[in-house]
Amino acid sequence: MGQKIRPTGFRVGIMEDWRSRWYANKHEFSDLLVEDFKIRQFIKKKYGFSGIPKIEIERTRDAVMVLLHTARPGVIIGRKGAEVEKLQEELQKLTGRRIEIKIVEVTRPEIDAQLISEDIAEQLQKRSSFRRTMKRALEQTMDGGARGVKVQLSGRLGGAEMSRTESAALGSIPLSTLRAKIDYGFAEAKTAQGHIGVKVWVNQGDYLKIEGGASDAHDAQASQVPKKPKRPRKR
Repeated sequence: MGQKIRPTGFRVGIMEDWRSRWYANKHEFSDLLVEDFKIRQFIKKKYGFSGIPKIEIERTRDAVMVLLHTARPGVIIGRKGAEVEKLQEELQKLTGRRIEIKIVEVTRPEIDAQLISEDIAEQLQKRSSFRRTMKRALEQTMDGGARGVKVQLSGRLGGAEMSRTESAALGSIPLSTLRAKIDYGFAEAKTAQGHIGVKVWVNQGDYLKIEGGASDAHDAQASQVPKKPKRPRKR
């Protein structure tokens, strides 16, 4: 099962929170779902170059809160917040609702799977070698502090006649361990020969690890299952 499912979807409701957080009755649900999709699509199309791995949406009765996770917040905010105000007005025109935008900076973009996949796709569109691009991405991610990374490319790689799948990995990517923080990203490289799908899995560590607390050695010791005490032998 771990091989077939998207890691973030596998953990939603257990270790991960939902990307859209609101409640609606069955008459409104489909319209609001389409509206969420349009908001995400509009932002990604307009500010795709500013490194946006995730867009979260929260709704109240009269307003829509859009949490924009970005690696380059300055690009979206603009001079004296002019760009973010412009985006807010455009989204209000698109949805017909009051929109509030909150910018959240991505502190470690080098281990964010979505940003890595988009960077690989951009390199492939510039006609760089797919093997060299994969190798560089793996090494940079591991240098950034990831515990493991896996990259999979599918399509007409290197302009070949027949499409195929190539994958490479470094470190560990546990498939069914829910406490492991596995980030997943997908992007498409639009090349002259056809689209190339880019999938990236990044092991960012452990959800249950206490930040700023005990050392790794202490965590490893705490995570071990205590052994069953030995019974005294009867003589």
